[in-house]
Amino acid sequence: MKYFEIRLNITPADPWKEIFTSMMGEIGCDSFMDDEDEGTLLCYIPVQDYNEAALKEVVEDHGFENVEVTYSIREMPDIDWNAEWEANYQPVMIADRCYIRAPFHPARPETEFEIIIEPKMSFGTAHHATTAQMAEYVLETEMKNKYVLDMGSGTGVLAILSKMRGATDVTAIDNDEWAYRNGLENVAHNNCADIQVLLGDASLLGEKKYDVILANINRNILLQDIPTYVRCLQPNGLLFMSGFYEEPDLDIIRKCCEENGLKYIDHKMRDNWVAAKFQKLG
Repeated sequence: MKYFEIRLNITPADPWKEIFTSMMGEIGCDSFMDDEDEGTLLCYIPVQDYNEAALKEVVEDHGFENVEVTYSIREMPDIDWNAEWEANYQPVMIADRCYIRAPFHPARPETEFEIIIEPKMSFGTAHHATTAQMAEYVLETEMKNKYVLDMGSGTGVLAILSKMRGATDVTAIDNDEWAYRNGLENVAHNNCADIQVLLGDASLLGEKKYDVILANINRNILLQDIPTYVRCLQPNGLLFMSGFYEEPDLDIIRKCCEENGLKYIDHKMRDNWVAAKFQKLG
């Protein structure tokens, strides 16, 4: 598969490289690398997915004050980019309790929870702040005998961790066919084949009730789906959400939740990315 390399020069670099990584992912880039220059982000997109108008909207119309972004683009040689990316892929440790690794990394059986993820250049491997913070919430929350829903499940890492922590019934939903297939692969890798992995969105949710809902998507989809999540939550059930920024998104998300009968509990923040905890009023 042929790829374009898009080189973004971002000033200042922190925390904007993380933010632009997410934005570039939304327009089709499926892998990223840091250059030797602090403010440079290398983004890779299949040639057939490249959209110049979408790129210019990210670079020229991002709307962030005092942030300067320039870019250049080149076509890359047709080599096995997945293998190249895997060579630089590192395992992740969450809260000294959960070790998330690829099959080609050495095992750490002494760790409380060890999860094997076929990364394949995807989000959801806990390298990104949103997934890492949601994983921390899963580790902090009583999951034994709970019914858990993982929306925007990606690789399925949060669903798998929930099952490992004792959840009785776990459903993972993603609207991307590749994520769906990768989720099936990963639940099998981790002996969690009883996790129900579905292809779709919140429209799949029927009358089933959940004790815990994990939704790591983006602000607009979350705002759209919060009423559906509330309908599917048991009284006093917990809703954890991520995929948005502290400013201005958290206040907007919080207001929507409170209007729909949810109580704000707390939130985590890393690199301006937020994960927030809400509870349905009983």
